[in-house]
Amino acid sequence: MDDGLRVTDRLVVPGAELRERFSRSSGPGGQGVNTTDSRVELSFDLAASPSLPPHLRERALQRLAGRLVDGVLTVAASEHRAQLANREAARERLAALLREAVAAPPPPRRPTRPSRAAKQRRLDEKKRRSQVKRNRRTDGD
Repeated sequence: MDDGLRVTDRLVVPGAELRERFSRSSGPGGQGVNTTDSRVELSFDLAASPSLPPHLRERALQRLAGRLVDGVLTVAASEHRAQLANREAARERLAALLREAVAAPPPPRRPTRPSRAAKQRRLDEKKRRSQVKRNRRTDGD
């Protein structure tokens, strides 16, 4: 595989850093299901990749820590009968994972306070519910 994997507009993982492994897939496939290696495992050594800038690599390693085995991210695809379709699915899945992992963190939340009108609406609603429940009582309160 010589073509790169486009993760973002600026980030492209070279094809030389990706490893593909093929195996037999379970599920539908007709007569060829036991002879065709259509399942694809796509691996990317995230920890040792020179194509990611150091700050993005650290962010991705931290966010994907639960999915990594010795710094290697592996994605499997076996939902299609054709090997080529599974290769494309695995590449798309890996790109989406990396895109989410290297994305900038969201801006911090600015704490806000409820307005006076919002507080009054909340209290009015509590009083209304209280009155509804009081009216349901049968013990002559």
